[in-house]
Amino acid sequence: MGNVLISKHYFTSTGFYPQCLSQLIRLHHAGVTASPIIKCVLFKADKNPKMTMNTKLNILLTSTLLAGLSFNLYAADSSPKEMLEDALSAAPPTLKDKVTVLDWEKNVLQKGDSRYTCFPTPPQLEGKAPMCMDEAWMEWADAWMNKKPFQAKTIGISYMLAGDQGASNIDPYAEGETEENQWVREGPHLMIITPDQSLLDSLPVDPNNGGPYVMWKDTPYVHIMIPVGERD
Repeated sequence: MGNVLISKHYFTSTGFYPQCLSQLIRLHHAGVTASPIIKCVLFKADKNPKMTMNTKLNILLTSTLLAGLSFNLYAADSSPKEMLEDALSAAPPTLKDKVTVLDWEKNVLQKGDSRYTCFPTPPQLEGKAPMCMDEAWMEWADAWMNKKPFQAKTIGISYMLAGDQGASNIDPYAEGETEENQWVREGPHLMIITPDQSLLDSLPVDPNNGGPYVMWKDTPYVHIMIPVGERD
């Protein structure tokens, strides 16, 4: 069967789970058909209490249709050079040649000697959202992605100098903009975590105040956002 070009937005808008998309990309690189992802999708859909039966059936149909296809995904089509350039766009100029760069399969795209690790835009996202993190932020990211408790042991600094495609300022797991969730599309910025969260009480939580602000306050993943460039 012919190749099919499918946007990453299609997967997220139809409820296709990012974890399953990552598995699909691995299978694509290995030349394996997509059928093994059906179990992944169905298991995760069945465990989601908010998902209606119609949505589950929609996901089942989508997964079944994908099973016999060979895919050209946007993320899969990204070359190592393109992923490297994307990841390095998050870093300040003084760090670009010193950071380690990994793709989302943990393949090394650049070996560095600094304490920073940079990643390209996650494959399940549209637009740009590369990120460079120190050790403290790597621990933070692991806790956030796996919904685990987190307490920073040291001050941590992360760079997103290419900006991002948007996030809720109050809900760490919001998947899209609503009238209530303070969605903000930030331009180039730094992010800081600190062991003493009481230090953040002196900062505003309004992302439109024109300076640094606190994101995800009253959650384990609270951090300071420091805009350093214009928003799109």
